[in-house]
Amino acid sequence: MGCRSGVFLLVLAGAAACGPEQPGRSAWAPDADAQGHTAPTASTRDANARAGAALPLTDAQDFEAAERGLVARDPDVVVAAADGSPVWDTRAYAFQEGDAPESVHPSLWRQARLNNRHGLFQVTEGVYQVRGYDLSNMTLIEGATGWIVVDPLTARETAAAAFDLARRHLGERPVSAVIFTHSHIDHFGGIRGVLPGAAEGVPIVAPARFLEEATSENVLAGIAMSRRASFMYGRRLARSERGHVDSGLGKSPAFGSVGLVAPTRLVDRTPQEMEIDGVRFVFQYAPESEAPAELTFYLPDRKAFCGAEIVTHTMHNLYTLRGAKVRDALRWSGYIDEALDLFGEAEVVFASHHWPTWGNDRVRAYLKRQRDTYKFLHDQTLRLANAGYTPREIAEALALPESLRPHFANRGYYGTVRHNSKAVYQWYFGWYDGVPANLDPLPPRDAAVKYVAFMGGAAEVLRKAGESFEAGEYRWAATVLDHLVFAEPENAYARELLARAYEQLGYQAESGPWRDVYLSGAYELRHGLPEQSFSLAAAVELLERTPIERFLEAMATRIDASAAEGQELTLNFVFTDVDESYVLTLENAVLHHQRREPDPQANVTIRITQALLVRLFTGRAGARELVMSDELDIDGSRLDLLGFFRLLDRPDPDFAIVTP
Repeated sequence: MGCRSGVFLLVLAGAAACGPEQPGRSAWAPDADAQGHTAPTASTRDANARAGAALPLTDAQDFEAAERGLVARDPDVVVAAADGSPVWDTRAYAFQEGDAPESVHPSLWRQARLNNRHGLFQVTEGVYQVRGYDLSNMTLIEGATGWIVVDPLTARETAAAAFDLARRHLGERPVSAVIFTHSHIDHFGGIRGVLPGAAEGVPIVAPARFLEEATSENVLAGIAMSRRASFMYGRRLARSERGHVDSGLGKSPAFGSVGLVAPTRLVDRTPQEMEIDGVRFVFQYAPESEAPAELTFYLPDRKAFCGAEIVTHTMHNLYTLRGAKVRDALRWSGYIDEALDLFGEAEVVFASHHWPTWGNDRVRAYLKRQRDTYKFLHDQTLRLANAGYTPREIAEALALPESLRPHFANRGYYGTVRHNSKAVYQWYFGWYDGVPANLDPLPPRDAAVKYVAFMGGAAEVLRKAGESFEAGEYRWAATVLDHLVFAEPENAYARELLARAYEQLGYQAESGPWRDVYLSGAYELRHGLPEQSFSLAAAVELLERTPIERFLEAMATRIDASAAEGQELTLNFVFTDVDESYVLTLENAVLHHQRREPDPQANVTIRITQALLVRLFTGRAGARELVMSDELDIDGSRLDLLGFFRLLDRPDPDFAIVTP
């Protein structure tokens, strides 16, 4: 077969047909944007047009609600870190006006335009929100002496800017209390933006187990989760019609400095009444819902219910693509039902994301639909699982009933029916679907080589995948080409065609994270791995307030088992600044720790501060520097200590995802 004309057919012909010479970028994609993203195909344009026609996109109710109560807004919100690096910039989304472009699902475009509404808004008497300054909202409740701040955003920089907007238009008042509704970083990380100094005397209210969950997620699983989050939130993508447009839950997380202050009051039951700075609260304890540690609350004197993140204007995640503990759909639904029973007289419901809902009839209808969405996913997944369906079959079969589907707050802008049904399955049955062939499959690279050989070799796979692409079968084309790229990572034709399949899947996605994952995959196939996408430097303040046990648990997860084989060590760690001592023992390639007095028979005793441990964990101090430093007090064998540190793996935070 000779070389054929046309850009796509050039890709389809492949190296075997056209020789080893690879075309330049302009030959690959003359219609590509600055990041290489190509135009939507006819199949994608048709799919998006059909999706838009099936929804009441002209319904203006949400747009009116998103603007209601506007107190003030700055035309643009531009926030930078101390070193000048960008943290937040609303100007990047200025292109989101008018009808949806053909490269964006019309429903996601609608959600993106709603999430563009930033500013200071009054929810009800004495309750305000700053929205559009981060992924989440900051809520301010007027107390007798100051502001009760609810969920101070992700980063110190955005929290400070949001609080400054409120001060400029509502007057100078101190922070009299802070409430963390749950243990995700976009709801506590910006605490130092509203409490820049010591927090002594300021009540910090949070759900029980907050500190454990907030720190374990970010310390134990932080590296892998952050890498995956860069795909989920499209961190490397341009803000454009062919790039990132919205996360569904908000625009994007702020990438700034994060901190943490330990709670002083815990919510651990329902109902739990509390008076904070003269304001009556009734708390609902809602663990294992949207977060492992979560609360909601009701303000009875204002008939206002804060649903935290168990009710938002989207179907939420039962499983988040960045990776996290699966959430209990049945319990989640039950908490909303409980809130209806306890706080059913509410005249307004506001949340940690999006805009409020006003009027008791609308509030109740909204809560019921949210409740029933999660219950439907739970019940119908189990119905099909008990009939023998596998997770993929269930995901393909399920669709919300017509009574829920058209309501935008139930649409899959963040979570989706497909991946949430798999989360329900995982909650009950785990990763194994019961099919023997899936019990011990080959790893991806090994399987890919065999798949490609079975399908007739790389050129034949490219030819057939190209036909599937031209037929609009992007899911199948991506599946086949993923095998080819894993078998031949340097095959530029395969990478480009897979990138194009991912693009079309992204353009058709109603879910913001799905779109970002697909488009990020396409970007990395073309541009390679990031030079440095993840750094612990911005989280130093959070880590300095993290319990020492979390670091020791994380240390255990970094033991290189092959290097530790046959070694036995006992180490005493004495943290002089917090008066805590731990004994670490290594045996069977497993590291254990106990909080107790130092073991006199230990190989080595090291006396350090918690701050120095953080320096080690963040890579600002190396093992050799620590061992040889005069800053340390070491008794015993320095060689044993150095040998122990050498057993600790240093993971690559920019590991490959779309290639082996």
